[in-house]
Amino acid sequence: MVGASRPVCYDPAVNPVERILERARAADRRVAFPEATDPRVLRAARRLADERVVRPLLIGDGTAVRAAAAAAGVDLSDLPVEEPARLAASPAIRERLESALGGKVGADELRARLADPLYLAAALVRGRDADGTVAGAVHTTADTLRAALTVIRPAPGVRIVSSFFLMVLNRPTAAGEPVLAFADAGLVPDPDPDQLAEIAARTAHSFRRLVEREPRVALLGFSTLGSARHPALEKVREARRRLARMRPDFEFDGELQADAALVPEVARAKAPDSPVAGQANVLVFPDLNAGNIAYKLVERLAGAQAVGPLLQGLDRPANDLSRGCGVDDIVVAAAVTAVQAAD
Repeated sequence: MVGASRPVCYDPAVNPVERILERARAADRRVAFPEATDPRVLRAARRLADERVVRPLLIGDGTAVRAAAAAAGVDLSDLPVEEPARLAASPAIRERLESALGGKVGADELRARLADPLYLAAALVRGRDADGTVAGAVHTTADTLRAALTVIRPAPGVRIVSSFFLMVLNRPTAAGEPVLAFADAGLVPDPDPDQLAEIAARTAHSFRRLVEREPRVALLGFSTLGSARHPALEKVREARRRLARMRPDFEFDGELQADAALVPEVARAKAPDSPVAGQANVLVFPDLNAGNIAYKLVERLAGAQAVGPLLQGLDRPANDLSRGCGVDDIVVAAAVTAVQAAD
């Protein structure tokens, strides 16, 4: 759920957003927007087209979309609008949805899916008529994710689809990191050790691809390297052992308290031999409660820009928004989607 809109700092030395926008422009990808009557989506689509960040594809009833655009003062003259009724009549779209649903739904539910822009957008992505989709300004995360999981499906070999936030900081960490990844702060409620290890590995690779910095992963807990005993901490320690067996190509450690992960002075006292303590840039939380609370506190109290939740593990890109999102948030989410599609 991308946070409330705020002015975006475009200095690539301190904020990776400009670099992501540049890479999206170079990728020249088409991104579908199934919430085309929302004025924020319309304004974002106009800006994305004008700035050549992505090629937006609006999905919605033409009359309603044009009325919403007029009310929002948005010129739709050169923006493509796909009518749900026309898409639903397409044999290719119908076949994709029927195949994705696997014959598990009746005729009434299939008709409902064929009328649902979220599912139609996902069907376009499944068939590569669009490179990705962005939604959530109107729909809940559960609705957005359900359509993506059902139609786009997880990528081969993926055991769990997860999410992460890019937290663009107002000032760098003590180790000089201008952006952090928080995972999973938006999707998986209570990952087991295997899932936590996979979330850590996948977030590290997502961070490397999007931010173009080397990930240093901290598996977080309320103790540092065995300073306390509790079953909740054992889950994190076991996740670290399982991550080690994966032989990842990045530095990691855990369990680490947040201060030991981020503050070099604290790290020297609590974890002097850790390869990532004091300089972590990918923070893996033990459960969704911790991750979601942390990202909202950092966003609201420290003024960080929260980009996400960005989904990882799908066969093709689909990303979520907050119903409280702003135009800037939608623009960045679309750019991230384009970069993911290019990768």
